[in-house]
Amino acid sequence: MGLVYYNDMKQENVLTRKQFSLVKRAKSFEDAGRGVRIFLRSTPNAWIQIALLVMAIMLGAYFEISQTEWVFLVFAGGFVLAAEAFNTAIEIDIDLTSPQYHPFARDIKDVAAGAVLIAATTALIVGILVLGPYLLNV
Repeated sequence: MGLVYYNDMKQENVLTRKQFSLVKRAKSFEDAGRGVRIFLRSTPNAWIQIALLVMAIMLGAYFEISQTEWVFLVFAGGFVLAAEAFNTAIEIDIDLTSPQYHPFARDIKDVAAGAVLIAATTALIVGILVLGPYLLNV
């Protein structure tokens, strides 16, 4: 049985069940892939974050970190990239819905960018906690 969605296309307030379809699931992956391509093409900061993640992965491989340490590094890197992707989506939406300057639009963009800063700072701390001891013992 499919997931339950609120169907606001109809005038009635009822929950409807959508039929599961492999074709629709494949299309959703195609759409998500398109979103990733848009994100990577339009977000220079993502490339910096990816480069730092690759560097952390290379250091992790060099130092043969534990599986638990890998989980922390990969999760932290994914956390930053996901935050940056959400930030990019919010910026696209605000640019569309508020093309003229508005202080609330600026606040929304700044808060979304702040979320990326929080994620990146968290990832940096994780990187230091995981890789720092190895780097200090070189």
